[in-house]
Amino acid sequence: MTILTGKVALVTGAGRGIGKAIAFLLAESGCRVVLAARSGDQLEEVESAIRSKGGAAHSVSADLTRDDEIARLVDSTREKWGGVDILINNAGWGKRAPVVRAKIEDWDRTLRLNLRAPMLLAHLLVPHMISKGEGAVINIGSISGKSGEANGAAYSASKFGLIGFTQSLYEEVREYGIKVAVILPGFVDTPLIPANRQLDRDKMIRAEDIARTVHFVLTSPDTCCPVEITVRPQKSPYR
Repeated sequence: MTILTGKVALVTGAGRGIGKAIAFLLAESGCRVVLAARSGDQLEEVESAIRSKGGAAHSVSADLTRDDEIARLVDSTREKWGGVDILINNAGWGKRAPVVRAKIEDWDRTLRLNLRAPMLLAHLLVPHMISKGEGAVINIGSISGKSGEANGAAYSASKFGLIGFTQSLYEEVREYGIKVAVILPGFVDTPLIPANRQLDRDKMIRAEDIARTVHFVLTSPDTCCPVEITVRPQKSPYR
């Protein structure tokens, strides 16, 4: 995996923010990138930008909380470029609310998108990696997966679960030469974090920083695997 040219990489949540930055960097590294998200217009813009720079991209609009949409994404990818060599589970969502007032449908959506979708995509795509004797699954988690917080129970639970899934999958496929990792960012300057006078966005992590971390995992030597990486802002973004 140290040479990425020609590899097929599927990036979820690729229409903006961290997913967009990862897609651009992987395309620049020679990957053929499948872009997945619900936002069709944003995906088309990313696809067009990658192609304008000589890269290869294929966008599929899909709601990853639905099993049929995940199956359609996988089928479209296989029809276009065959099996996936690199799976980047980046799509995520969460609505803040205290446990006693939260809507159960919001919990369900959070858990399905943040945890179940990565598990199902791995279930469908890892067999191809096993057959090739190489591949990578990188899950974009959060520091909320290491420490719970008030009003974020479902989101934290989903990210705690993603760490456990990463560790389990790694133990299952490590002998096949497949890298499995979870990256846990702190505050990242993306549209998912609304304007807040208490935060200095200039001190927040950039989406490109997480993309470089993904690249680091993918190009790490075959003799090691960075299974869990926490990325924090160098300076506190709190004013």
